[in-house]
Order: sequence, then structure tokens, then C-alpha cells
Amino acid sequence: KGQMHMPSSWLNWPRHRCTAAVFKGCFELNFILLHIITCLESTVSSCLKRALISSDMCVFVCPCRFDYQELLHNSTFCLVPRGRRLGSFRFLEALQAACIPVLLSNGWELPFSEVIDWSKAAIIGDERLLLQIPSITRSVDADRILALRQQTQFLWDSYFSSVAKIVLTTLEIIQDRVHTHISRSRLMWNSLPGGLYTLPHFSSDPTHFPFYYGVLGKTPQQEFTAVIQAVTPLQSPLQPILKLIIAMAKSKFCAQIIVLWNCDKPSPPRSKWPSTTVPLTVIEGERKTMSGRFFPHDVIRTDAVLSLDEDSVLSTNEVDFAFIVWHSFPERIVGYPARSHYWDGGKARWGYTSKWTNEYSMVLTGAAFYHRYYNYLYTHYLPTRLLSMVDQLANCEDILMNFLVSAVTKLPPIKVTQKKQYKETMMQQGSKSSRWADPDHFAQRQSCMNSFTSWFGFMPLLHSQLRLDPVLFKDQVSILRKKYRDIERL
Repeated sequence: KGQMHMPSSWLNWPRHRCTAAVFKGCFELNFILLHIITCLESTVSSCLKRALISSDMCVFVCPCRFDYQELLHNSTFCLVPRGRRLGSFRFLEALQAACIPVLLSNGWELPFSEVIDWSKAAIIGDERLLLQIPSITRSVDADRILALRQQTQFLWDSYFSSVAKIVLTTLEIIQDRVHTHISRSRLMWNSLPGGLYTLPHFSSDPTHFPFYYGVLGKTPQQEFTAVIQAVTPLQSPLQPILKLIIAMAKSKFCAQIIVLWNCDKPSPPRSKWPSTTVPLTVIEGERKTMSGRFFPHDVIRTDAVLSLDEDSVLSTNEVDFAFIVWHSFPERIVGYPARSHYWDGGKARWGYTSKWTNEYSMVLTGAAFYHRYYNYLYTHYLPTRLLSMVDQLANCEDILMNFLVSAVTKLPPIKVTQKKQYKETMMQQGSKSSRWADPDHFAQRQSCMNSFTSWFGFMPLLHSQLRLDPVLFKDQVSILRKKYRDIERL
């Protein structure tokens, strides 16, 4: 509950691989290589039939012949003895292939060992006790093999998969050395999402991040802050934003309501706003940009943020149920309006769709819960180029937030209940100048999808078919037995 999980692609591996161990290296590496051959040739599993030895290579293979890369990806353990130097680049090859490195190089200081716990991803052997290596590898049970392989993929993807990540990891470690009072803990470096996504200037306490509640046995606060983006003047007592404020204030979990006044006209006096039992704060943005809705304001003290557009139509029951769901999945975006992406093979680009299907990959932040840390990450991690693009278009800030959260968690968002109120149809309730009435709006969002993918270097969005409903939702039972009765009447 609330615990960060490994990506599904890392969990669906076969627990047993064809080859027990693999090694590639120069034959002139004298006694180490000869001892490995002697030890393994007679003791590893029956799949390992023979050793191919030439003047420059020794590889243990299965009866079916593979090339070296295939062999790596079909081996459980990869032997990494010292090369002509103390270390060996075979180590990174093993990490990339999810092959558990068996290190045989006494005195080798592994990369980033100052922060990375390599015992969770590798077998640390002793090159003076080579005869023990076969028994050591055989003693590793299937569950630990899976955990070790998962950790190799996490470390490779987080810190070693590109030169940029290696350089950035080096700089972040140096920064932690200099600013020891706000440095990351080893937990942050060795568990998802990794040290590069946990910014220490936000906090050095792991309990302040949404990723570690389950590991540390903690839970988020039982309250949220509603943040409403206001872009149109307040002219009528019947405007949707006023009804929205009243509905939020009735929630037993609502700690405060914040209105981000991004309208060109000055904010109305306090007397124009409804009287509420929870604090109501109006913040007038200086720059009035779209990215400003995700600024980490100090006034937001709760873990949970409910992001709302001014024309959102939500009942108190809907809000309460969505918050209960988020409380169990605090690392994800949880909300109502869902969208999806797809690959357009004809145009060789990513597409954006709002069609109602059984699959989605985004939950728009016009009505969604997320952890307040993502405000900080959005503002301080993403490049100025992307934020400027969003502000110039006055569009796509919700897509960018979904990209960011999915890239960090490797998980899709969560949609709650069935609410077929598409955001694109809300323009009928609003003014003609609404950005949702702009014919270029949809084309801009298509373009945003591809610009964001280009910066991230991959498509982080993941499809999901999960929708969470209240217990007894739509069941033919008495309405008195249902906790969230109003949801079915919407």
C-alpha cells in the first residue's frame, strides 16, 4: 500500500535463464581465467556444455549457439574478473543485460560506491577464493536472483545508460559532498526513482517524498489542499468556480483552498468570495503563466494537492473518494478526465486523443490529485525551454505533468469512477474566448506530445485499463448501503 513498485517489464522476466554464467575476455589473463574455466566447466548446470577458448576469447555457451549479446541476455551470472587493469568494462555490459555481475577483482572501487549499495545488484567475490564461486552462485535462491536483476536494471537506467546521466550523477554526488546538510540518503540513491529525481533542496527527509511511504512504514497526511486555476473575471454569483469552492470546503479532508488568480483583471475583494469553513487564499500570479499553476507555493503544506480548473464540476463525494484512492497511491496522479496517446505510423509521430475507450495514459490536472513534490520537480527539474513552450502556447501544462510523473515512477496514472464529461465540451459552458474553443488547441497538444518525447529521450507515458470505483458502485442494492451515494447520480 503506497509502496513504489518496479516497472512491470522488470517483473515479468523468466526466473531461470538458459546459461548459468558467462565470461568474455583475453586468454592471456593467466591464472584467473584458467581457474574460472576449471571451476565452472565441471560444476555449473547441465545447460552449460563446453567452453570455447581461442587466443582472444573465452565464452561459456549453451548447446545452441548465440552471439555474445544474446548470450549476455540469456545468462544469470556474468563473471567480471580484473582485466589488464583493476576494473573491466564487462561490468557495465552485465548491468545493461540484467546479468548479475560476479566481481572477481579485489580492491576495485566500484563506480559511485559512495552512494550506491552494490551488494543489492552484484555478487562480490574474492579472486583468491575462485573455487568457491560455483557454490556461491548456486546458493543464490530464485527470489534473490530476481531482486538482483531488478536492481541491475534500476541502476543502469538511472545512472549509467548515457554519458549525460553519468556526468549528472557525478555532479550530484559532488553537490551532496559540499552541501552535507541537505544531501540525499542512501535510500534515495538505491531505490526508485533514484537520486537524480529526488531533489535534496526540497527535503533531505525521505518521508517528505511520495516514493518511500511503504518502505518506511509511513502514510501521507489525511488532508489535501485544493488549488484552483482562475483565468476569467468573477462577474456572477452563479459562476462554476464559486460552486466548486463550496463543494471543496464541504470535504472532510480539505485543509485549505487556494485560488491562483491568473486573470488579467485584478482579483475581486474577499467579500465577493463565498464564506467557507476552511481557509481560502487568493494568490495573484505576477507573471500569470500556465506553468504557474504548478509553482511550489510555500502556503501549500499538505502532501496532497487537488489541482482544479475553474470550470471543473465535481461533487464533494467525488472529491472524497478520489482522495481516498490517492492516499493508497501517493506517487501517482489520481483523477477523472482521462486521455491517451498513440503512435501514428503514417506520420511517424506520437498522437494525442480524447476518444472514450477502455484505455488511457494520462489523467488531466484539471481535476486530479498528486503529491506536492511534483510541483517542485516540475518547476526546478524541467528545462526552461519546455516551460517557456507551455507558457507561450498557454497549453499542454497538464500533458507535461503527466510526462514527468510517468517518467519518474514508471507507472501510469489512475482514473477513478466513470465520468464522461470531456474537457473539450466544457467550452459550451464558458466564454467564446476559452482556450478549449480554440481550433488550434488540439493541434498544439499533438505537437507538445512529440516535443516532450524528444526532450525525455523516450515516451514515458504508459497505457492502463484500470478504473477504480467505490464499493457497490452501480450494483443493484439499496442506496443506503453505499458510502458515496451521490456519485451514481452524476
